[in-house]
Amino acid sequence: MTSASERERARERAAEMLADAGVVLTDEERTEMEVVDYGLGDLESVGTEIVVYVNDDRYCAKELVLFPDQTCPEHRHPPFDDYPGKRETFRCRAGEVFLFVESDDGDADATRREDWSVEPPGREEFYTAEQEIHLEPGEQYTIPPDTRHWFKAGEEGAVVSEFSSPSYDEKDVFTDPKIDRMAGSY
Repeated sequence: MTSASERERARERAAEMLADAGVVLTDEERTEMEVVDYGLGDLESVGTEIVVYVNDDRYCAKELVLFPDQTCPEHRHPPFDDYPGKRETFRCRAGEVFLFVESDDGDADATRREDWSVEPPGREEFYTAEQEIHLEPGEQYTIPPDTRHWFKAGEEGAVVSEFSSPSYDEKDVFTDPKIDRMAGSY
């Protein structure tokens, strides 16, 4: 479990990365920044720092901060009730991010594990999305609803803006059964 002091240091570090990327936070946004270790207690390897600007019944806007080589584990945003699942666009603001999305079985352009630029942080059997999309500042990619995906920052970390349909984090489905998104969020 990530300690309170580790979470506070992570908030400060993420706020510095956002400032370096030209993102200005209010005091409230800085205080309410979410530090997510996904219940694994290994924030440096597996985690995400999140600032939520808005998340209502129409749309969602967030900043995602990833420390150097930090990974957001594989998950999908499934449909439920009348909701088709979250569609999200990632736009890299600073650093670089390696995004992996599930590909169609017949996709000849899909990258195979042996060709990936980065490796998962362990528990590799739970990282199955193979198509690699490398994003640098100013580049973006849209992930359809209910699509398995995971992402990892480069050596300098990354700041990624997320624009999406409404976000229901408690409904996310992680490939790794050990992940607990809500218990690992502070």
